[in-house]
Amino acid sequence: MLSHLSIRDIVLIERLDIEFREGLSVLTGETGAGKSILLDALSLALGARGDASLVRHGAEQGQVTAVFDVVGSHPARTLLRENDIDDDGDIILRRVQTADGRSRVFINDQAASVTLLKELGRRLVEIHGQHDDRALIDIDIHRTLLDAFGALETKAALVRALHKTWRDTEHALVRHRAKVEAATREADYLRASVEELAKLDPEPQEEETLAIKRTDMMRSEKIAGDVNDANEVLSGNASPVPSLASLVRRLERKVPEAPQLLEPVVKAIDEALNALAEAQNGIEQAIRAIDFDPRVLEQTEERLFALRAAARKYSVAVDDLPALRDRMDADLADIDAGAERLAALEKEAVAAREAYDQAAMALSVDRRETAGHLKQAVMAELPALKLERAEFIVEMATDPQNRTSDGIDTVEYWVRTNPGTRAGPMMKVASGGELSRFLLALKVALADRGSAPTLVFDEIDTGVGGAVADAIGQRLRRLAGQVQVLSVTHAPQVAARAQTHFLIAKAAAGNDRVATSIRAMETGDRQEEIARMLAGASVTDEARAAAVRLLRENAAAVS
Repeated sequence: MLSHLSIRDIVLIERLDIEFREGLSVLTGETGAGKSILLDALSLALGARGDASLVRHGAEQGQVTAVFDVVGSHPARTLLRENDIDDDGDIILRRVQTADGRSRVFINDQAASVTLLKELGRRLVEIHGQHDDRALIDIDIHRTLLDAFGALETKAALVRALHKTWRDTEHALVRHRAKVEAATREADYLRASVEELAKLDPEPQEEETLAIKRTDMMRSEKIAGDVNDANEVLSGNASPVPSLASLVRRLERKVPEAPQLLEPVVKAIDEALNALAEAQNGIEQAIRAIDFDPRVLEQTEERLFALRAAARKYSVAVDDLPALRDRMDADLADIDAGAERLAALEKEAVAAREAYDQAAMALSVDRRETAGHLKQAVMAELPALKLERAEFIVEMATDPQNRTSDGIDTVEYWVRTNPGTRAGPMMKVASGGELSRFLLALKVALADRGSAPTLVFDEIDTGVGGAVADAIGQRLRRLAGQVQVLSVTHAPQVAARAQTHFLIAKAAAGNDRVATSIRAMETGDRQEEIARMLAGASVTDEARAAAVRLLRENAAAVS
């Protein structure tokens, strides 16, 4: 329920803090006191369109805060959780309207959108009035209320789930059929491509591996060439080693003849031969150590170039060739198994549609039966509301071919205000006063089923009096036994049935300004206010006595 409403700088309201209670609360006051401003402020907190004109003259911004106390299982808390908003404790809606037209929304002190605020407000409060533009406009709500009245929510949820299953299966069927048809048109191309890629057999990261290997081998090739050249010089036909060895042997034979002259020469040539032998040995080791085979380099380059050519042909990266091969192979598999899979999906879609049709038709039958009961319940309320010649109609159309998530029915509440006149949608045919009474009868029939936890009725008793006003008061009090009811009223018969009575007044606030105030009244003040409502501007002793009698009668009726 709405437990607290705080208003700052909205039109004529400078500062108001109102504590609400369970049951029926009425708000009364003279015309122009600010009752409509109070409802406009509440509507702003519930997501109504903001406007700079709502900000009190001279203020930079206005603010409205509405606090709700609802059970943990209430749909409003579910909506908060779905939007990652903390739902512990009270639900606090705050709307800030600036004088330059901007508006900000906070839900439980978290910034939020007006759209979310409006959806949340719809689940917390319903506002009904003579010129109703805030509740029961959407005919989908009519169907929801009918389901709530007949306790059909579980069956409606089943229909929604079966509808989703059927639509998901249909979408899968359409996607698969399109995929198979497209693949079939490219079957020859796919088979040739798969064969080519299977023969090539690309592996992940193969291009990088081959490129590194090719670079290393090309570097080795250059080194090997130089080493082979050195080996040719030392070991080939032009090697100086044989000539030097022959020369040393000849000189050694001459050493005895001139030892001092030849021994140094022989020694130097020996050392040179030893150095050349050591160099030749090192070259041979280098040749053995260098991992280079021209045939391997050639094979590596051929593989690398083949992979890159295939990548260019299919317009993908080399690393994507394995995935492309697998995808094309899967497409071919879809072609090969396409007819079988399509047949299976078609059977699934037919079965899902039949399951939905069966559940939707069963729900439709229940709705028609429930529509009759709802009509009877509403019609039973109409005579006391001076609508004894009127007729309430649940207009229901069923189209089995129009499969929606809510079933195959459209539901709209119609009325016929007088015998012989044409029936039509309640929101269009009924006059302002009639509409408010039809809505009250409907809400009483629904009681706490399909209702927001707080109902607001804005002057629904305008234009009626006596027994009709008393009947309205009785029904508001009865409805307040199920949900919280707030009523702006001019009827003393309604005000007398309230459990909480607020007086809204307008008074001077200095500097040629006026401000609206509100206060909860005790018994004595209530008697005087109801006497004013009975007598008008000049309150008489007779009016006061009538007010006392009215309050006493209502207190006795309640007890």
